[in-house]
Amino acid sequence: MEADVSEMRNELQSRDSLWRRIQLECQELHTELLKIKEYKDMQEIQIKNQSSCVQLPEQLENKNTELLLLAESQEHQEEELNKIRNHVYREEQSHCSEQERMKTEISALTEELHHKEITIATIMKKASLLERQLKMELETKQKLLTEQQLLEFRYQVIKSENTHLKEMM
Repeated sequence: MEADVSEMRNELQSRDSLWRRIQLECQELHTELLKIKEYKDMQEIQIKNQSSCVQLPEQLENKNTELLLLAESQEHQEEELNKIRNHVYREEQSHCSEQERMKTEISALTEELHHKEITIATIMKKASLLERQLKMELETKQKLLTEQQLLEFRYQVIKSENTHLKEMM
């Protein structure tokens, strides 16, 4: 996901760079258009002053054609720029929603991990308590066994003495 985000970020930066270049070209074209308009205005003044010159109207027509082509080109570039802006906006929205989804998922996983850690700690405490209780019971049983063996030994001794005494009697 991070690779996708990085790829999207690179694509957005690339498109932003393209968008800035297009804006710069538009500004340059606009500046050139203003220069051409000035030049056209100057030519119109010269045409009025030099009505006998045939080349000026042809040049003016060429410049008008150039102007129309530049205007069409600028419109096309503005359309492309709008398309790029819309695409970048959609990509940013997609990226933001993906980030929100990831944040929510990470939060849920963190909470689940926290609950599991608490459960593990509780189980470890209970296991430790049960282990201590088992050790105490084993010690008690061991003491009782030792006492029973001692009592059995005494019983055997007493029984033996009793048998011996019966025989003596």
